[in-house]
Amino acid sequence: MTALRQRKGSRARDPPLAADIQKPLKTNCCPDHRADSRLHGNWSWGAIVWTSIGWSVSVGLGLLCCIYVATLHENDLWFSNIKEVEREISFRTECGLYYSYYKQMLQAPTIGQGLWDLVHDNMTESKRTINLLERMNIYQEVFLSVLYRVLPIEGYLEPIYFYIYTVFSLQAVYVIALYLTAWLLSGTWLAGVLAAVWYILNRVDTTRVEFTISLRENWSMPFLALQVAAITCYLRPQLSALLKRVMVWLVFVTSVCFCLTWQFNQFILLVQALVLFSMDALDLISARQVTTLYLVQVCSLLCVWLLQFCNSMILGSLVLSFIMSALFVKYYQPGLKSGGLLARLAKLVLHTLLVLSLTGILNYFTKKALQVRSDEHIFKFIKSKFGLGPTRDFDASLYLCEDAFGPLPMDTLERLGGTLLLYPYVLTMGGLIAVLAVVALRNLSGSKAKEASVAEEERKGGGGGGGGGEVAGASAILSPDLAYNLLHTLFFGLLAFSTMRMKYIWTGHMCAVATYSVCAQEPLTLVLRLIRCHSKTMIRIIRCVVPLVLIGCLYVKFWPQIMKEVSELREFYDPDTVELMNWISSDTPQRAVFAGSMQLLAGIKLCTGRVLTNHPHYEDRDLRERTKQVYQVYAQRSPEEVHRVLRAAGADYVVLEDSVCYERRHARGCRLRDLLDLDNGHIMDGPGENDPDLVPAANPRFCEAVKTDSPVYSALFTQAFRNKTFHVYRLKKKRKRGSKSSAEPTRTH
Repeated sequence: MTALRQRKGSRARDPPLAADIQKPLKTNCCPDHRADSRLHGNWSWGAIVWTSIGWSVSVGLGLLCCIYVATLHENDLWFSNIKEVEREISFRTECGLYYSYYKQMLQAPTIGQGLWDLVHDNMTESKRTINLLERMNIYQEVFLSVLYRVLPIEGYLEPIYFYIYTVFSLQAVYVIALYLTAWLLSGTWLAGVLAAVWYILNRVDTTRVEFTISLRENWSMPFLALQVAAITCYLRPQLSALLKRVMVWLVFVTSVCFCLTWQFNQFILLVQALVLFSMDALDLISARQVTTLYLVQVCSLLCVWLLQFCNSMILGSLVLSFIMSALFVKYYQPGLKSGGLLARLAKLVLHTLLVLSLTGILNYFTKKALQVRSDEHIFKFIKSKFGLGPTRDFDASLYLCEDAFGPLPMDTLERLGGTLLLYPYVLTMGGLIAVLAVVALRNLSGSKAKEASVAEEERKGGGGGGGGGEVAGASAILSPDLAYNLLHTLFFGLLAFSTMRMKYIWTGHMCAVATYSVCAQEPLTLVLRLIRCHSKTMIRIIRCVVPLVLIGCLYVKFWPQIMKEVSELREFYDPDTVELMNWISSDTPQRAVFAGSMQLLAGIKLCTGRVLTNHPHYEDRDLRERTKQVYQVYAQRSPEEVHRVLRAAGADYVVLEDSVCYERRHARGCRLRDLLDLDNGHIMDGPGENDPDLVPAANPRFCEAVKTDSPVYSALFTQAFRNKTFHVYRLKKKRKRGSKSSAEPTRTH
């Protein structure tokens, strides 16, 4: 539907310029950030200057990334030169739906009226009034619209630019957060530089922001990265009580922002909770710390629950059930961490089974009590993906047939290897997993005397929302902050390999973790000792030289490619969609209701403000059922059946797309018309096998047959508009006896 064409007569523009294990080393080149004296306020002038430079470089790299993606967006679409309707069409699929609420808030007479319209919305779903602030995660659009109206910038910056520049600025925040995480893990800000460079060079696999601006993950991922950086700092050994309190609050604030901006927050927090559960089970974190982080997650979700008008989907989330179960079972198993290796392993297995079983039971009864069914399509998808559920479920198949929800393609690893990111990452993971196995085995085989000493340390070291001594001995080899990041990247890596769309959570954090093997003091000390070249001077030199050499190699290899990339100028070109939107705006009533594909209807709402029957925000059971009914226009159904379901949804017009009716993008069995045929029990089109229980349809495919204008179709549908891509039909009301039918002239292009 949408195409990009090379600009004619345009001239390419110049792109914008863009510790030893036992004892910390004191160095002027790459000072060890793990020297905890700085965290207690013992700063020298040299350390202040060096740290200030590090912070300045982080901001510079963040701004560079922001300018880079903004330049790519401008060059791909010629955004500054195209019409407003073309700019809005460029917000694809659900991005257009979310941006429409920002536009709606700006067009409202007052802020209060705009909020009232969002809370009592009857334009997004016909014949229904819904609370958009409860149903959708659009507080960011509300906040930006209020900010734009309050700030004196209307004469200097268009609303659409204020919106997209804010999203691009969040990429700067994302890069800074990864920079800080790498700095904390490796002890030198040169690691942060390397992590930021890797993130930018692997843009294809780390972000989609330049062409899916309004996507919820583009708002939430920077806050998730900040949260991980705050957790990393909070788990550092010997951190002062004051800094622990600050970090706990920072984790809370970033968690709230993350949860408020993405509807899939509960599943990401569930993975984080599993990471904390694993660390607690293996004695890699103190009981006080894990309880504190659990409670921070719970409090952040409850805050979002209140802000979203008591959204029952949050209370019915798996992560809340899991955390409550983990805390409950932990409280009633005080002797879990006592005994020898075999006893500990047996208790650990029992503990895990009890927590998982209680989680399932608690979640089941919570959803039954609250009647939560909004997220059942996600569990259908998961069960179907792993062969545990029906493979012909319509909702699950919509996900399973998309490449984004399939396994991670191997060419992703080839690209990551081409930027020299994959090899240090694999080296880091291999070494740390081996250390993790040794530390876990040692912790699980600890004596009762050791456990008593650990408990005594925790009792004496309290304070600060998570103070307390760390697990004895473990932090000397695998500190809690490093262990957390190891398990975080491991769990999300497994998630990315199973579902490609989840790679954007993994690859960004991957850039920070990969720097550990080439910039941190501990692995370098170990290697130098093995080859008997260990000295403080050698470690200082290597910790500076290795990242600089890597950055130099990446510069030589990729700088020409980046210059070529930002010099390529294209132009947005989609005349058929522009023509459709202009016709709807000028030739249909303001309150006309449109039916069609979810993706197209989001654009219709943004560009024309018309009422929709369905939309891409799929987290509602009734909406999913209505969408399947509306999609019968692409199935083998009679005109009477199609007319009945469309009128039941309140539709006045239906938009048929040739790209859907004659779809070739997916293979047989995954085309939308095939999914509908399977759901209706009909044999699919084209050569190929069919399940034995499928039968031939009694009617032709509606989207094809309606174009014949035969009497059975023309009696119910009148063609109102058509071009090379779209066909719009007006639904006729069933005639009462003695009344005359009205006809609307067809506009043909």
